[in-house]
Amino acid sequence: MAPSIVFDFDGTLALGHGPVRAYAQAIAGAAQPGFLDRVAQALVTYDTGDSGYRDGYHVVGALAAADGVSPAALQDAYARSRDMLGTPHAPVATIPRLPDFLATLGRSARLILATNAPAPGIDTVLESWGVSGRFDEVHVSVGKPDGLHRLIGVLREAGPVLAIGDIAEFDLAPAWSLGADTALVGATAATSPAPVTMRGPSLDALRTEIETWAVTAASSIPAPTGSGPGIER
Repeated sequence: MAPSIVFDFDGTLALGHGPVRAYAQAIAGAAQPGFLDRVAQALVTYDTGDSGYRDGYHVVGALAAADGVSPAALQDAYARSRDMLGTPHAPVATIPRLPDFLATLGRSARLILATNAPAPGIDTVLESWGVSGRFDEVHVSVGKPDGLHRLIGVLREAGPVLAIGDIAEFDLAPAWSLGADTALVGATAATSPAPVTMRGPSLDALRTEIETWAVTAASSIPAPTGSGPGIER
């Protein structure tokens, strides 16, 4: 028995619009003139929290669809952009001191990475951040929300679960529907009406709250029968 913390990737651990701009560049040839400028303007609005878009990929996909770009062309552009993940053509950043953060959490909880994104580039990015091997499980192409609902259900059988992500309806709704705790991060955190446990502009802003959750959750799990006397304090 152990608590689990489930991290989303894009917009949660992986920060910056580099991959989104790569996606837009891959689409631009099939879109109407001025497409990249419209994307840039919409991303600025999204970053303020004053937007109805879920994330940067939603911005690009919606604007491209409005320009008449076909779903097949969108999927092809997305796949090509993900092949560039973590390169100078699709750079990503992460929070300060991520290795220390994950090491601290890993002393109390199992760490799970669960993303709708495909596998290309993810291992390389994790290695570049110095956190390769820090996750107990890595799940790609999860198929959120349904796929995450199944994963959270399994994890809940082993102990408390905290799901962390930037898209409430995909990353968090499956968790709160099963009674797990949730942390919403990113541009929508301040304005979203989602019934989350904690929220903040970034994962880094919730560092202390998440570390406290992990310790508290671990202490809530009864010791195995026959494990011997507890420590006197």
